[in-house]
Amino acid sequence: MDDVLARYEDLVPHYEAFRAACDRSLPVAVRVNPIKADPEEAVAALEAEGVGVTRRDWHPGVLELDTESPGTTWPYVHGWIHGQEEVSAIPPTILDPDPGDRVLDACAAPGGKAAQLAGLMDDRGTLIANDDNLGRLAALRSNADRLGVTCAAVTNRDARDLDLDDFGFDAVDAALVDAPCSCEGTIRKNPSTLDNWHEGYLEEVSGTQKGILRTAVKRTRPGGRVVYATCTFAPEENEAVLDHVLAREDCRLVDFDVPLDSDPGVTEWRGETYDESVRRAKRFYPHRNDTGGFFVACLEVGA
Repeated sequence: MDDVLARYEDLVPHYEAFRAACDRSLPVAVRVNPIKADPEEAVAALEAEGVGVTRRDWHPGVLELDTESPGTTWPYVHGWIHGQEEVSAIPPTILDPDPGDRVLDACAAPGGKAAQLAGLMDDRGTLIANDDNLGRLAALRSNADRLGVTCAAVTNRDARDLDLDDFGFDAVDAALVDAPCSCEGTIRKNPSTLDNWHEGYLEEVSGTQKGILRTAVKRTRPGGRVVYATCTFAPEENEAVLDHVLAREDCRLVDFDVPLDSDPGVTEWRGETYDESVRRAKRFYPHRNDTGGFFVACLEVGA
């Protein structure tokens, strides 16, 4: 892990604090599922089981719990809550689809963000919950069932070649690309994540990310939004992907607000320069909010 994170010493502000945070275990967080319960009901049910709860100011449905086993609690079993790392709740919050919308989740398994999107949609409309990994679809279906999601159509396709022919419409209103990545930002939860990390993988996975994001933009109606997110620190997978897509598709990056500490996207890295608008993306580092690491950007599709 030391060698991997050392490449970011000149990139991450307060690098030593960043490294110290990466070495600490991650707080246990869950998200309240509005399809089945409101935050007050969920908190009361958890406290009735003797589970301590700390509310998160930035999001009424994100809770920190003082148990290592939230999956054994009554609210979890009955779909009132779902185990979801705090910063993982940011991308659906930014996309913020309306009830009745047509929404694409291009890389949906295991389903936490898809279910969050369904909750924001009031479980109305069409949510295309796609993933190309057949083995992960079981978890996606299981989570959707437990959380009471009925608006989702689960598909198993390569998101780079995804079309909407089977759905009877030409475009979606909004799309989420929570892209497959090197997962560097998850090391607080999974310390072994970087054991087999190598720079060659970044080139491979960034090609996939570019293809998925380009397709998501093409499948979204003019004026619609696409949120791009990864749980990695690597500019090759973040700003470089945005720069590639901005140069090839009719879209632009837009500002968004999240009341958590973040840093802007970077415009250069290892001799490469990126479109100045990538500064509108946000980097969420572990030492800023005591969370995992995440990268989030919001694009608006042109006319």
